[in-house]
Amino acid sequence: MVSSGWCFLAAMIIAYGIANLLQSVAAARTTVHHTFDPGLLLRLAGHRTYLVGLGCQVGGFVLAFLARRDLPLFLVQASVAAGLGVTAILGVIVLKWRLPVAEVVLLALLFAGISALVLAARPAPSRQLGPAGLVALLVVLVAIAVAGFFAVRLHGAPGSVALGSLAGLAFSAAAVAARPLASTPSAEVFVRNPLLYLLVAHSIVGQLLLGLAMQRGSTTAAVAAMDAAGALPAAIVGLLLLNDKIWPGREWLAGVGFLVTLGAVIGLTRYAEPQHHHAAAPDRGRAMAGAGQPL
Repeated sequence: MVSSGWCFLAAMIIAYGIANLLQSVAAARTTVHHTFDPGLLLRLAGHRTYLVGLGCQVGGFVLAFLARRDLPLFLVQASVAAGLGVTAILGVIVLKWRLPVAEVVLLALLFAGISALVLAARPAPSRQLGPAGLVALLVVLVAIAVAGFFAVRLHGAPGSVALGSLAGLAFSAAAVAARPLASTPSAEVFVRNPLLYLLVAHSIVGQLLLGLAMQRGSTTAAVAAMDAAGALPAAIVGLLLLNDKIWPGREWLAGVGFLVTLGAVIGLTRYAEPQHHHAAAPDRGRAMAGAGQPL
């Protein structure tokens, strides 16, 4: 019997691709923030474009959560990066983005790497995390928030990459919490599980960091940095602690696929070009005035 996780995985890729595009547009229409200010999320929430994008991201999150019930983290987390391809295609069609040849090649490599991971991944239920795992997730949450407080001072592409990477670590920790949480036997146990609240906290911090990263120029660089930083930690934790499986004899395929995928997303942080620019400080009022316009 084919696992329903595969259907959830495919729908997740499309949802995240649309979410990246819409949230990028909204972030570009909001005044650039140079502090770790949660108020950015409130300002972005005033944009219909962002809210639709956020809805797509929540949908992608739910689909990823359901996919993690059976599929290994190394596959699900790497497949999140495939949303970049959807974002790029929609950006070219809808927003008339012009992608450099290097970026197109790297996106093709990204899909090739994920295809290899799909062939290597073996569905299996998760093991549960013990108290030490819960404490580790809490410590990581605090460390990411502190690092974000300093990284927000960076501008341009370095800022996009640094903040996107921290967002990726936050979402990676959320994925680690989600894998065993998805296997809880009842709604009551689900609500009482500390993993649920760690998942929500990591997701909020990751969302704020991603919004800050997207404001600094390149959507592709920000999202690629997020995916690159988030894929490896989740993959390691999943294989060592959460019962993630690879089909016998296909370990080499999983290794090659993961390296190609990781290399592609790291390459995208280097070669991606800005798709939008912000208004200068004197034009701040005009930039905000256009924030409510539809896509």
